[in-house]
Amino acid sequence: MLLFEVGRRLRTKELRTPHENELGLGAVEGATFALFGLLVAEVPGQEAAMSSRPAMKLLQKRRRTSELRRRASSISAFLLVCSAIACHGSGNSPKTARLVRQRVALSPEAVKGANAALGGLVSSGKLESLRWPNFGDVNDGAAKFYLARGYAPAWVDGAGPTAQAKLVVSILQKADQKGLNAEDYDASQWQAREDALTLASTPEEIARFDLALSVCLLRYISALNVGRIDPRHLKFDLDLNHKKTDLPGFLVQISQSPDIVPLLDQVEPQEDGYSRTSQALRTYLALMQQEPAERLPVPTKPVTPGSTYAGMGLLVTKLKLAGDLGQGSTGPEGSVKYEGDVVEAVKRFQLRHALVVTGSLGPETVRQLNVPIADRVRQLQFSLERWRWLPHDLATPLIAVNVPAFRLYGFDEPHHIALKMNVVVGKAMRSETPAFIGNMTYLVFRPDWGVPPTILRKEILPPLQTDSAYLAKNGYDLIDRSGKVLNAGQVTPEEIQLLRAGKLSVRQRPGPKNALGSVKFMFPNTYLVYLHDTPKTELFSRSRRDFSYGCIRVQDPPALAAWVLQSKPEWTPERIKAAMDGEKSVQVNLSSPIPVLILYTTARVDEDGRVDFYDDIYGHDTRLAQALAKGYPY
Repeated sequence: MLLFEVGRRLRTKELRTPHENELGLGAVEGATFALFGLLVAEVPGQEAAMSSRPAMKLLQKRRRTSELRRRASSISAFLLVCSAIACHGSGNSPKTARLVRQRVALSPEAVKGANAALGGLVSSGKLESLRWPNFGDVNDGAAKFYLARGYAPAWVDGAGPTAQAKLVVSILQKADQKGLNAEDYDASQWQAREDALTLASTPEEIARFDLALSVCLLRYISALNVGRIDPRHLKFDLDLNHKKTDLPGFLVQISQSPDIVPLLDQVEPQEDGYSRTSQALRTYLALMQQEPAERLPVPTKPVTPGSTYAGMGLLVTKLKLAGDLGQGSTGPEGSVKYEGDVVEAVKRFQLRHALVVTGSLGPETVRQLNVPIADRVRQLQFSLERWRWLPHDLATPLIAVNVPAFRLYGFDEPHHIALKMNVVVGKAMRSETPAFIGNMTYLVFRPDWGVPPTILRKEILPPLQTDSAYLAKNGYDLIDRSGKVLNAGQVTPEEIQLLRAGKLSVRQRPGPKNALGSVKFMFPNTYLVYLHDTPKTELFSRSRRDFSYGCIRVQDPPALAAWVLQSKPEWTPERIKAAMDGEKSVQVNLSSPIPVLILYTTARVDEDGRVDFYDDIYGHDTRLAQALAKGYPY
């Protein structure tokens, strides 16, 4: 009855202070003492009658133990209610509030039992209650963490889960906001686990709760720091070993800190681009709740401004949801005429999705408009994953190429883009441009081109079979293994056989037909990939630009050369142009190496907050999704 009365007074605020809207100290003390009295009072019944009968003494003991446990659970529930109301009254959210609750020590017996249970569970490397039971991915970290504390529980004390544990749980349950899958960290299971941790919990139950929280937190911290997947498993040549956090040491800090959130913020990438992508993800997660289920009708031919379109109402809704059309923009009620603000909004949408900006509503534009927001959320999640793969200490200036965007960016400072241009990248399914990091050390004006064996077989030998003068007509030389230039005027059948066998090679002389154009930018790597000029400039106007054999063709070579050589003032724009138009090859070594990042991300948020999306031309997003679906350990 006392608990019912306390609950009634809490609801009616009779036990709260008049100014703070919280529980009054005297009220809490009084209720606590009353409950303590309830706990220690004699269990009602007919003990006197039974005490004279030895056979009934065991039953008496069992009943008293059961009653004490029930009352202990009542007190635990009461204290949790007090705590919840106090937190609610203070207005502090779990994420920002500092933790002030004093820890209550576990009994020596509970500590001893939990120690033994934790030791066994950690050494096994498996915890069946987890969604992903095999925790071999963080077993070393868990073992070091518990060994350092003598296998004593870190997240449970005599009153149940610690304040730090409760805050960690609330953070894990919001992992989706970080681009992670909250269920990978047992989000839906924590409430039941907390509820099960009463004063009557066994040491084994305490150990399982404690280890589960440690494993999930270790995985969460690692995911925020370096991502969930080793990029090398997906053929991204990026090494994460140099940037991993000391997970056991970090866990110690969190388990003892009164302010956890700033600690967790430290492990994430600190770049502005990462922060902008995180914000965009939160926005798109909210947009998912507003997305209409209908799809736009695909027109048989492009809908031009001024014509009619049956899906105008839904088009306006989708453009407003995407932020390309202002919320205040309206048209005639029920109108199907495609005009005005809607046309301008479609142009903005086309720009953000790497489409040719025409303002016409063609099949490809409608296809992009019909992509579910859930798919856009996934693109942003994968963008965050790939941000975490990158080094956090890259020097500037640096060059970044985003392959599916077909764009190059030159960064003067960590957060300032000084140069942008279109690029052509490797052909999908045939000669894809790899993702890796290199260091540009020199460039060559008027370069020659040693034709790679693959291109020789596909592009040179077929026409050479029908025209023995093909090499001479296109500025190629025939080269033997010593580097000597052979007569390429008329190639004999015997020389063609030697070419097929790899005993001769082909090199293209500098000139207007040279495949590398007037300059190449070298960052030596095992993939033989570099940036270069091209005579095929018409390809830069295409919306999709995967046409090369893996190297990257740049749209504005003079601008890139001037930017790369900005530390060499003697290389003026005039001198650069003269070198590009000259007769001889000229190599220029850079004063300092410039990092070159060849990246792959299908979602990018620019400096103004505009969110751009690109097609997954190489299927890397699909493969990443398949890898993540397998769960921990990745």
